[in-house]
Amino acid sequence: MADKIFEEPRLAELYDWFDTPDRPDLDHYASMATEFQAHSIIDLGCGTGNLACRLASMGKEVIGIDPAMASLNVAKGKDYGTRVKWLHGTIDAIQGMQVDLVTMTGNVAQVFITDEEWTGMLRACQEAIRPGGRLVFEVRDPAMEAWNNWNRESTYQCLERSDFGRVETWVDLLEVNLPWVTFRHTFIFCREGKELTSDSTLRFRSKEEIMDALSEARFVVEEIRDAPDRPGLEFVFIARRAISE
Repeated sequence: MADKIFEEPRLAELYDWFDTPDRPDLDHYASMATEFQAHSIIDLGCGTGNLACRLASMGKEVIGIDPAMASLNVAKGKDYGTRVKWLHGTIDAIQGMQVDLVTMTGNVAQVFITDEEWTGMLRACQEAIRPGGRLVFEVRDPAMEAWNNWNRESTYQCLERSDFGRVETWVDLLEVNLPWVTFRHTFIFCREGKELTSDSTLRFRSKEEIMDALSEARFVVEEIRDAPDRPGLEFVFIARRAISE
């Protein structure tokens, strides 16, 4: 089940407005698709489709998968959205596919909060990626304790649109019980005087823990890069499926 911030239609519609609209961090992923000569790509947890549509504009064969129908509805209306195959579902949706690259941007890799979910996702990706293909994803470095800035003072935003009026939003930290961290997004629709909240939980895994899990899933870690939008705060893992096993 998707978090309310992605599943509630009004929140899904506003998601890109409160995020960085041009998403310069996705340039890094688009360039890697070219670097790795990937033609067919699964964007797992594609959300509102920013990366999937960008890859489609490059002539890539793209499949965007997400459990939130409201987010997919936003994605379908974007430029190049008609060139993406959108699937409403979770990791099970990739069964039987064969692609060159699987990507997970944002916090997607951290929503697999149980060991069973995490290892199941890695195995499913391994089966869907052609020999020599890659899995690329980003995670926050737990040593940097990003959750210390998840409070109203650090995260408050306010935007105004003709259709919604003035909307205020911020994040509150609810619980730190490592390796799990739970937080809440609050949205105030000032015109209506209505409040909507969405709670989320992420799992913070160490670099070593992730490397071990990738190895067990029969991936070779080629490189761990710095995240261009959060330098020093995140890891970008590049894992290759072995050509022969």
